[in-house]
Amino acid sequence: MTSTNDVPVSRGDDTRLADLGYTSEFRRDMSLWANFSLGFTYLSPVVGVYTLFASSLAVGGPPMIWSLVLVGAGQFLVALVFGEIVSQYPLTGGIYPWARRLWGRRWAWMTGWVYLVALLVTIASVAYGAGPYLSAFLGIGVSTGNTILCALVILAVALAINLAGTRALAMAAIIGFAAELVGALAVGGWLLLTERHHGLGVLFDSFGAGSESGYFVAFLAAGLIGIFQYYGFEACGDVAEEVPDPTRRIPKAMRMTIYVGGAAATFVCLALLLAVPDFAAVVTGADPDPVTNVLTAAFGPVGLKVVFGVVLLSFLSCALSLQAAASRLLYSYARDDMIAGSRVFRRFSRARRIPPNALLVAAVVPAVVVLGSIVSEDALIKIISFAVLGIYLGFQMVVLAALRARLRGWRPSGPFTLGRAGLAVNVAALVYGVLAIVNMAWPRTPDAPWYDDYLVALSGLVVIAAGLAYLLAARPYDKGGAPSGDAIPQEVPQ
Repeated sequence: MTSTNDVPVSRGDDTRLADLGYTSEFRRDMSLWANFSLGFTYLSPVVGVYTLFASSLAVGGPPMIWSLVLVGAGQFLVALVFGEIVSQYPLTGGIYPWARRLWGRRWAWMTGWVYLVALLVTIASVAYGAGPYLSAFLGIGVSTGNTILCALVILAVALAINLAGTRALAMAAIIGFAAELVGALAVGGWLLLTERHHGLGVLFDSFGAGSESGYFVAFLAAGLIGIFQYYGFEACGDVAEEVPDPTRRIPKAMRMTIYVGGAAATFVCLALLLAVPDFAAVVTGADPDPVTNVLTAAFGPVGLKVVFGVVLLSFLSCALSLQAAASRLLYSYARDDMIAGSRVFRRFSRARRIPPNALLVAAVVPAVVVLGSIVSEDALIKIISFAVLGIYLGFQMVVLAALRARLRGWRPSGPFTLGRAGLAVNVAALVYGVLAIVNMAWPRTPDAPWYDDYLVALSGLVVIAAGLAYLLAARPYDKGGAPSGDAIPQEVPQ
């Protein structure tokens, strides 16, 4: 048995790409810190915690913070698997080309499709979620119309920065990372110093949460704050052809995203928890917005605006990183002639070294989703419900492809490998991912109509069914001659 995919790591980045079958048009302007910042701002601890803190606390009480630790450990396993893959296949687009090399063209197409749809609706959800904060920052009323307008502004600003090129994206990511991290530490530190109402013992007290269903069930529901928090590290690999020495730097950036992002998210969540004066009021619904109430008490109206400014910058940075990831994925599809309109989407700006048409899709489609709330805000919720589930599905399709390839003889050959621990880590990452997906899709509203109770699962089935229909009808996998399935060693005829 002889593997045809081993590439000496001492060769230059362009030579390595040529050996993988590609000539890159991107400029390698993204340093390790910029690459890490891209993953961090995509993960965005401020956005994740501030968005879901109230609902998670109401469902699970203070112990919900432990989900950040548990999910962080699970996603770290996934990041290790991804690190091995990107170290061998440092290709733009991340999840799609990884699945292509590990399994084949059909599997890669479906993996990329699920992940692309999830990214586009996630961009819409982040922009829409920023709307109320921007309205409050500007001192205007929070309404559907103002939220839509603010969301479109966020999308437009993110697009403008992305269109300026990799260097602008890298600079914006670093600024966003620095502002979010400093803001998180400053706000959390101030809360701990001036608004701490409890000791650490409350982290083990549910304060009545889950009394009807049992606390384990309540904790699983509250744990969505952790599940919704820990993704974004894969964005480090989406821009692999824009990073010097990506085979070493990107796996490191992925791990740093989990370390630093997870620590920041846990610190912010802890500071908020200890500053909530009455947990029972949150659990019973008497205090539906503990975040705003805590921040107002700690900083006053003027200070609150400063905090909202940092939060807005976090939302903008998150949208920026998501747009970059989605555009590189679409460009990667188009470069391999794997999607309708490939000629349009693989168009490349020589001056700015970015795929402008793919970037436009990453802004226009989310804008259309956001505008849909004019007709029905409920419809927007239904569309966005697929967002995180789709990202986790895309993750686990790659993790499964890696496990299949290992069992058929693949041995990661990049500079970063897990050695003998690789198989065990791969299996554990898959088990964790499947459990997380089940938790997200589990029906939790028995009093609602059945289609609302199963909304997350149904949305996933709709996206998968649509992708399969296109796959079978258009057969995009038959187009293009890019390598596929070559991670698995091939027998060489004697």
